[in-house]
Amino acid sequence: MSISEPFIRRPIATALLMLGVLVFGIASYGLLPVAPLPNVDFPTITVSATYPGASPQKMASAVATPLEQQFTQIPNLDQMTSLSGVGTTTITLQFALSRNIDGAAGDVITAINAASGLLPKDLPTPPTYRKVNPADFPVLIYAIHSDAMPTYKVDDYANIALAERLSTVEGVGQVFIFGQKPYAARVQVNPAAIAAKGIGLEDIRNAIGNATVNQPTGQIEGAHRVTAIDTNDQLMDAAQFREVIVAFRNGAPVRLKDVGEVFNSVLNTRIGAWFNNLPAEGIAINKAPGA
Repeated sequence: MSISEPFIRRPIATALLMLGVLVFGIASYGLLPVAPLPNVDFPTITVSATYPGASPQKMASAVATPLEQQFTQIPNLDQMTSLSGVGTTTITLQFALSRNIDGAAGDVITAINAASGLLPKDLPTPPTYRKVNPADFPVLIYAIHSDAMPTYKVDDYANIALAERLSTVEGVGQVFIFGQKPYAARVQVNPAAIAAKGIGLEDIRNAIGNATVNQPTGQIEGAHRVTAIDTNDQLMDAAQFREVIVAFRNGAPVRLKDVGEVFNSVLNTRIGAWFNNLPAEGIAINKAPGA
């Protein structure tokens, strides 16, 4: 008797069985977990090395290349990317899903030790590694730029109007802003002017600190109510800072604008982001677990 004989002898039962399998398959298909960004833990390790003062070209040739040559011998290595900058090199190693991350970390340590003899002798510290999960990387990155607003106002817009609202969107886990340029009034003192008037930099610092105050002053107590009093004499822009009195000479006030230049700027001019060669701020969005 062949395996198909019972099904041939009972056509109705066979048809019902096939129909049941078809219905079960259709119902099960709708229950399959499908996501555009599935939670997959790729075994990934990043290796970092620092060599202060070295150019990106020297970092790539003297530091990254010896490490890469050793890493290529590690089994089940699917992808390797390298990024070299001024004094830094970062190598990202992504392994096959079947590879155990702890075993891969051991192989990475062995490869780093094997490459140590080929690295610059004056490297301040040996290369370091850490385990990472690509699922934790941002899924969206936006660049914000304005031709109509200064960068510090773009920073306010990114923090207040965008980041706070994006954080409330379903599926968003965390919102990061990079290249931030918060507002600051900058003072460039004229050394000749303060020397002529006998004013020191400490005098200017104290005058600015005393002129912009935001602190609790006290409270008023009544029979049924206690009211707190706050003093907010903060200066908000460069025009107000220019009128700050830093000293008196011959009975006349010496204002900040008399001994230097005051202008609206950002807190740290050495931090920033650019998009298409234009100053911008970046917003990175991480998805929530299970989203």
